[in-house]
Amino acid sequence: MKNNLQQKEQVEVMALFGYEMTPCQPLSFKRRGETGETEVTELLRTQIKFAGGVAIHLFNIAAGRDRYVLAFNSQDLSWHLTPAA
Repeated sequence: MKNNLQQKEQVEVMALFGYEMTPCQPLSFKRRGETGETEVTELLRTQIKFAGGVAIHLFNIAAGRDRYVLAFNSQDLSWHLTPAA
């Protein structure tokens, strides 16, 4: 898959919640207009940032050779995908 992502894009994510020491682990994501899912092959790093009282959970991930950041907004429960810097 090409990493042609320029800015954040809302995606659907399959995640495992409450898994051992990691409270949330994204397993795969699906971009709009694509028929299949992209598997998260490695969880590289997690962190939480607060923006105006809203917790944003950031997951640095690998999907094959591509690197992304998945962001989970705890207020509206949305997921966004951006290319890793």
